[in-house]
Amino acid sequence: QVQLVESGGGLVHVGESLKLSCTASGMTARLIRMGWYREGSEKQREMVAVITDYAGTGYADSVQGRFTISRNNAGNTIYLQMSNLKPEDTGVYYCNAPTGPGGEDYWGKGTLVTVSP
Repeated sequence: QVQLVESGGGLVHVGESLKLSCTASGMTARLIRMGWYREGSEKQREMVAVITDYAGTGYADSVQGRFTISRNNAGNTIYLQMSNLKPEDTGVYYCNAPTGPGGEDYWGKGTLVTVSP
């Protein structure tokens, strides 16, 4: 089992920055990547950014150049540095960590980010 705990959400204004953290505990050696997803007002969960176990990264087009995903040396904590935030970035941000095809897919409980005009 893997547990994911997010932190760092909050209320910011347009153009400001915010940094999210997600720490994994348990059988983390089985994870192949970690990432951030968000769920906005339309209640559809979309990928925001991912980082693989070999530190490759990927971003949604909507956040490319504004958000940066990184991780600590131990590989059990990831961060999402969000800059130049926009109202459409508002949503609940979830940490995700899968173990591979046919394996487990772990989710955190989410942290709310609100960007006020």
